[in-house]
Amino acid sequence: MTDVQAASAAAGSLDELDAALVECRACPRLVAWREAVAAAPRAAFRGQTYWARPVPGFGDPHAPIMVVGLAPAAHGANRTGRMFTGDRSGDFLVAAMHRAGLANQPVSVSADDGLVLTGIRMTAPVRCAPPANVPTPEERRTCAPWLGRELELVRPRVLVVLGGFGWQAVLTTLSEQGWAVPRPRPAFGHGAELTLTRDDASLVLVGCFHVSQQNTFTGRLTPAMLDAVLARAKELANE
Repeated sequence: MTDVQAASAAAGSLDELDAALVECRACPRLVAWREAVAAAPRAAFRGQTYWARPVPGFGDPHAPIMVVGLAPAAHGANRTGRMFTGDRSGDFLVAAMHRAGLANQPVSVSADDGLVLTGIRMTAPVRCAPPANVPTPEERRTCAPWLGRELELVRPRVLVVLGGFGWQAVLTTLSEQGWAVPRPRPAFGHGAELTLTRDDASLVLVGCFHVSQQNTFTGRLTPAMLDAVLARAKELANE
């Protein structure tokens, strides 16, 4: 058992999980990058103290819906210490949550901006900002137990999975937890739905293009498209 596996398994609550997570230094490349970014901030953030640590999930601790992204952005969550906070991707996502009645405000600027999520939680399979936004397969595997334990503690009914990387990472984690993941694995697609079972429980994955600027600026993902995904997630969570 690795140190990450042991630390995550020992967490009996989300608070305990977060406390162990933020101390993680298991991936040398990610540790070096997150700290290097903090040491040389963008001009717009000069003078700010970067979080530069692993980023915990954020939101309702009993959320029936969880949004699973990729990894913290170098000058977003790596700076603010909160998932999808401090960058345009976070603004796009939280604005949609607000329209869906899942967030109390339409902006996600800083960890102390008063944002409250109800019925939804934001998380990621990799918790440190990776160079070029691309974690290695080994880094994903090393980090996976944090997400696995968070899913066990929150017990959501629906996962909104942003992008193909998140889709595959989530399926790997769920398979390791005993969920009946089909083989071959169903491919990611925007609006794709996959229902998994384990014992007498069920979990629905809903695919969504990532809220990255590359997708939102080009119109590949529009506000209306994200609104439709969140509306479907709410419908599934209430079934």
